Amino acid sequence: MADETATRGGKARGRTTGNGRCTVVVLHGGRPEGREPARPWQPAALRMRPFATALRRALPRRSAEVVPVRYRYRGWNGSAADPLQDTLLALDALAARDGDRPVVLLGHSMGGRAALRAAGHPTVRGVVALAPWCPDDEPVAQLAGRELVILHGDQDRVTAPDASWRLLARAREAGALASGVRLTGGEHTMLRYAGMWRRLAVGAVTGLLEAGPLPPEVAEGFTAQEPVAVGAGRTAKAG
Repeated sequence: MADETATRGGKARGRTTGNGRCTVVVLHGGRPEGREPARPWQPAALRMRPFATALRRALPRRSAEVVPVRYRYRGWNGSAADPLQDTLLALDALAARDGDRPVVLLGHSMGGRAALRAAGHPTVRGVVALAPWCPDDEPVAQLAGRELVILHGDQDRVTAPDASWRLLARAREAGALASGVRLTGGEHTMLRYAGMWRRLAVGAVTGLLEAGPLPPEVAEGFTAQEPVAVGAGRTAKAG
C-alpha cells in the first residue's frame, strides 16, 4: 500500500511501506587486469563489509537479503569483463530461486562498473555506484527505466569523478532516473568521511527498495542539474 509519493527526475511514483521481499547484491572493487583469484580478505572485498553489515541492520531481516558476490578473478580483463559475468550468473541464480524479487546493486569502483553494466537484468530495480570506474565508452542503454545513484568523492585519484558525472548525464538521456552526489574531500577508499559514505549508500539502497526514505541529498540529486555537494564544502543534512 502506498503511503507517500516521491518525485525522481520529474516523475512521480508511489512509495510502499517496504514490506515486500528484496535483495541487495554487493559488488566490491578490483583491478583493470588480473587473473589471480579474488579472495575475501583482499582490501577491495574488505572495503565493502561495513556497507553490507549496515544494510543488514537497516533492512527488515525477514524480508531482505544482502548477497556479496565473490569474483573468480581480481581483474576486469578487457572484453572478458569477468566481474560482470560473475554478477550476471549471481543474478540468474537469485532469479531462479526467488522469481522476480526486486534487486538493487551496490558496487564500488570496478564493482560499480559491473553494477552499471548488469542493470539491464530483469530483476534489477536500481543501482547505487560508489566511486565507479566509468570509461567514456561505457554503455548506458541498459540503465533505461532503472534508478541510478552515483556517489563520488572529488579527491578520487583512482577513478575519475568527472567520468561519473558524464555517465550520469548520458544515463539520464537514455531514460534512467538518476541522482549524483559529490563528496567534497572524499577519496577512493571511502575512509575519509566513512560514516557519510555509509549513511548515503545505505539510505540510497533502502530508498530505492522503498524500505525507507531517501537521504535528502540523494533525493535532491534526482532533480538537480549538477551533482549535489556534501562534505567539507557543505553541511550534511540529517538522514
